[in-house]
Amino acid sequence: MKVVIQRVSQASVTVENNVIAKIQKGLLVLIGIEDTDNQEDIDWLCQKISNLRIFGDEKQVMNLSVKDIGGEILVVSQFTLHALTKKGNRPSYIKASKPEIAVPLYKKFIEKLEFNLDKKVQVGVFGADMKVELVNDGPVTIVIDSKNKE
Repeated sequence: MKVVIQRVSQASVTVENNVIAKIQKGLLVLIGIEDTDNQEDIDWLCQKISNLRIFGDEKQVMNLSVKDIGGEILVVSQFTLHALTKKGNRPSYIKASKPEIAVPLYKKFIEKLEFNLDKKVQVGVFGADMKVELVNDGPVTIVIDSKNKE
């Protein structure tokens, strides 16, 4: 699994002109799933995301996690995170899982993240044409790949 985590002051997802998910201060998590992903990837990533210390403390030092600040999380599926761009100018998405594999893993990821946070996570619509709006706070953007644990 690959994720792009953005610290936001607000974010939302719109599908067919309807806002379907919206958060204030917290994290926007874009997630890409591949066929080799499993529960171990989910557990490791959800633990990392829940406890990632990227919010400022009273001295504005990044010492607090989204859990520490009571922040919100918005999760959006994004198969393009697995784009292969080595050859030519048209990316290949062959590494990205098909929905029959990705959807169950996506749902387990959300469930585990909610369990770790002990609160509901906002979500986009898997496979939909989504418009994602955000105000990146910092900006802080972190990319994590569960396969190489970085």
